[in-house]
Amino acid sequence: MIQTLKSVRHLAMSAMKQSVPVSEFRMPVPWGEMRGRVWGPEHGRPVLCLHGWSDNSGSFNTLIPLLPADWRCVAVDLPGHGFSSHRPAGVFYTFPSYISDVRRIIEALQWKRFSIIGHSMGGNLGGMVCALYPESVEALVLLDSYGFLPVDVKRMSRVMRRGIEEMLEYEKKMADRKERIYTYEKAKERLKAANQFLSDKSVEILLERGVQEVDGGVVFTRDIRINLTNIVRNSLEQCLEMQSQISARVLVLRASQGLEKTFPQPEEMAVPLLNGWSGERNTIMTVEGDHHVHLNNPELVAPIITDFLLSQTSQETANAPPRILIVILQPRCSHRPTSVNSHNQKQYKSILIQDVCGLVRPGLSARFRAGPGWVWSLPLLLGAWASRCS
Repeated sequence: MIQTLKSVRHLAMSAMKQSVPVSEFRMPVPWGEMRGRVWGPEHGRPVLCLHGWSDNSGSFNTLIPLLPADWRCVAVDLPGHGFSSHRPAGVFYTFPSYISDVRRIIEALQWKRFSIIGHSMGGNLGGMVCALYPESVEALVLLDSYGFLPVDVKRMSRVMRRGIEEMLEYEKKMADRKERIYTYEKAKERLKAANQFLSDKSVEILLERGVQEVDGGVVFTRDIRINLTNIVRNSLEQCLEMQSQISARVLVLRASQGLEKTFPQPEEMAVPLLNGWSGERNTIMTVEGDHHVHLNNPELVAPIITDFLLSQTSQETANAPPRILIVILQPRCSHRPTSVNSHNQKQYKSILIQDVCGLVRPGLSARFRAGPGWVWSLPLLLGAWASRCS
């Protein structure tokens, strides 16, 4: 259950009203580059945003500005989507490959601990990242996603075969295939027809990175191969085992007219996964909206996400081991007085301040030369230490 953090929430809402700096994210990969967008200060709270199948980082354009301005949100175009490079010829799009992409991103950003907000396929990817790297992810927000996409074990061989045959057939047709050029309005109609629950504004947002201009019109930027059957799938048993490895707190935000209506999962798959998220550290909620509620109506989910992640921070702070400040007075002579006052302060050469915070954060140490007035400045040093550790 989400804690009510009125004072913290007030500060967060104030921060949301400020303009959030936005920049383009680019990083090299062996086959080209990965792109995306970055919001917030460089050293803000790290949050990785993963979009759904056939979307792009624009999926979070309306949501992120409603989150606290001091968060560092990085929304990426997964390979084959948006402005990111397509995978090399002959290479499949699979979940293990996407997980490798996430690891590349995290290493490039030099994040040690971070949170994930994942929509649909991005949520399934986020679930697997949490399972494989539990030490790295502190919180996971699933936007209309179960966190995993299992397949009936009896169908696994057929699914794999179908994916392979689709790839081979695609490669045969590629020799004679010409890229189709659309007018912008026709591209908009095509995307709207494929995603009827998207608002007109949301369609335009996704097209910002979903098409690029060429002579005579625009072409879609996504790789057609993302439409081919994913040949690497896991059984329900495998998904539940991975789910059990997750140490991050999880928020499951279901849309009332979303996944269950548009892309229903068999009950024997969906129920066990939802039950797996029912622990006391996790939260499952349903909001009014469709599969893209975070894009169409971000104001419905932004406060819930903010409260959840802030309560997660509060809980970590409450459970953290106590921090101890050790002040060592190093004397000029062998005699160490039992008290410090203006008469004996000159007997001290320096003061060593050591912050002992266990495994929560590295120790912070600094030496200060003892001089006139250092006794009276000690409360300021203590206050600075307390502020840094809070």
